[in-house]
Amino acid sequence: MIKKFYTLTKPGIIFGNLITTAGGFFLGSRGNVNYVTLLSALLGISLVVACGCVFNNIIDRDIDRLMERTKNRALVQGLISVRAAFIYGLILGLSGFLILYLGTNLLAVAVAFIGLLVYVGIYSLWLKRYSIYGTLIGSISGAVPPVVGYLAASGHFDIGALILFFILSIWQIPHSYAIAIYRFNDYANAKIPVLPVVKGIFYAKIQILVYVIAFVIATLMLTLLKYTGYMYFITALVLGIFWIRLSIVGFYAKDDKKWARKNFLFSVICITILSIMMSIDVVR
Repeated sequence: MIKKFYTLTKPGIIFGNLITTAGGFFLGSRGNVNYVTLLSALLGISLVVACGCVFNNIIDRDIDRLMERTKNRALVQGLISVRAAFIYGLILGLSGFLILYLGTNLLAVAVAFIGLLVYVGIYSLWLKRYSIYGTLIGSISGAVPPVVGYLAASGHFDIGALILFFILSIWQIPHSYAIAIYRFNDYANAKIPVLPVVKGIFYAKIQILVYVIAFVIATLMLTLLKYTGYMYFITALVLGIFWIRLSIVGFYAKDDKKWARKNFLFSVICITILSIMMSIDVVR
């Protein structure tokens, strides 16, 4: 039963957010790292993200049963009650906000709360089911954890935090569209209006390329505005060129799903490496 409650939090998503949060924290610290604050930021945002994922599981249980990859989730199978899941999610969220409040600052708490509100209230409850723009709005909440990390370290919102927000929110779009192409049948069966299903895969490929180019430009701004060094810049440029090339290759792919899976996997590798690089090559 413990494992079932654990999987409700979507551990893979939490781990990914831990990496980007750490990247944001080290970027915001400018070399002056308070490890108690770092631990508070990582633990706090992990619990808040876990809360959002549990609530998302509750909200999506009707459409999850229509999708191959989600049909065996605990709430879909009735292995955990909605009431128990709700209480569990509430405890996770309150614990996360308490840790952020005690260990970081009110600005980080406020931004984390906005991210949770957008993810649960606007994306999960509304736009995911009814609008093609659900992915765009959902990207806002996906960009919040690294910004929370940055704010926890710096204590203020500046151009560095804004660039970090744009990097992660833009990254979410091609990442999510690649998933939607790879899992096209699942989304179509559940009648979720993601771009590839509504507008077609070719149009989605165009959008992927456009957003990847925008992402690359955003990543380079950290160095151009003197937040990171040239090691980061070169890494971001090389990764960006490769991702642009991979996105262009998609227009000639014989197997769209195979290509989309490669694109998705590379997006994860790309943001992980960049998060590490902005941590170790920050301008002090």
